[in-house]
Amino acid sequence: MGWFEREGIRFAYEEFGLRTAPAIVFSHGFLMDGAMFQPNVAALSDVFRCIVWDQRGFGATGPTDRTFSYWDSARDLIGLLDHLEVDSASLVGMSQGGFLSMRAALLEPNRFRALALISTRSDRDDEPVKASFEQLKIEWARNGAANVASPMAAFLFGPDYRASAWTAKWLRMSRDHFERPVDALTTRDDITPRLESITHASMVFHGLDDAAISPSCGEALALGLPNCKGLVLVDGAGHTPNLTHPASVNPALREFLLRYGR
Repeated sequence: MGWFEREGIRFAYEEFGLRTAPAIVFSHGFLMDGAMFQPNVAALSDVFRCIVWDQRGFGATGPTDRTFSYWDSARDLIGLLDHLEVDSASLVGMSQGGFLSMRAALLEPNRFRALALISTRSDRDDEPVKASFEQLKIEWARNGAANVASPMAAFLFGPDYRASAWTAKWLRMSRDHFERPVDALTTRDDITPRLESITHASMVFHGLDDAAISPSCGEALALGLPNCKGLVLVDGAGHTPNLTHPASVNPALREFLLRYGR
């Protein structure tokens, strides 16, 4: 595991594959960490330099007491590339990882080649969803993940995925400063009017049984991105299709990145 520092925060990352190969940066979803891309990295590291990292509040990077937005997280991603002296990369972003990947592409468009966006959206959540996250923030401050780990696992992974490794991680997570990543999620801006500026080759993946972000959001995103090469709807998958249904995601993801990410 490697480390880089930005704004006084120490970020964790890992690399797989050849350092001389074209780079891909994988950005995880809320409550997750870079390990969620293990099935995808395994399918790509023979021809790509695969970089996974843990964002503010999660994984080995851990909690932060600073307010931040996904624009800050996008700059964290760019800072990681600067640290690694990577001039150009493709991006794979899942859910909140997609939020920050699109913002990174808007901040420094010439830095990126292709974007694969999984279970994500360009607009804001509805008010009931925001309210549910506010309740999660209160519950986490009181009890950590003790009362929410099992329902969150079903919500994110679906009923058939063995999520014990993830629930164990959540139970070990600190109660401190959990409100910071929640606030970044619930207060994010709507970048739909700016999608036309993301002219990179892109591909959208979405689980048909996603209860967190509706597949209609993936469909709208694919329509809004001017150079979208396809929409992959994964039958039977929930919010994390790349993790729970890699056999349905990896072939299209690999073909897309081989064509547009090198």
